[in-house]
Amino acid sequence: MTLVKRDAGYAPVLSNFFDDFFTKDLFNWPSSSSTGTTIPSVNIYETDGEFHVEMAAPGMSKNDFSIELDNNTLTISSQKTSEKKDSDDKNYQRKEFSFQSFMRTFHLPESAEAEKINAKYADGILKLVIPKKEEAKRKPIKTIKIS
Repeated sequence: MTLVKRDAGYAPVLSNFFDDFFTKDLFNWPSSSSTGTTIPSVNIYETDGEFHVEMAAPGMSKNDFSIELDNNTLTISSQKTSEKKDSDDKNYQRKEFSFQSFMRTFHLPESAEAEKINAKYADGILKLVIPKKEEAKRKPIKTIKIS
């Protein structure tokens, strides 16, 4: 018997779903990628006096992160290893290891006060606040009288 792969051009999402359903390990469902790795999503926004970076990293602790500043390059990285242990290590049929790591790099603008960066991790979100230099902060509108 010959197997023929059909092109599901009309419904590629369903095709991928069924392929994943039958080829993925039931106990690892859903997997973020075929290698089990993810890159955390980031939100970056700016206010009048600060830049804000929010990174979604649930299930981690603040000790799992490394934040480094090299000139105006900010690097956020993590490397986490966990092992699911059975109470009896003898004659096991399955033993699973989990290794996660990522690195995100951001180039700070010249207006950032890099030496005063503040970082906090709570509720699965790593938050960094990067103050702006005083000369870069928006000045209030000044009314000039005409003489």
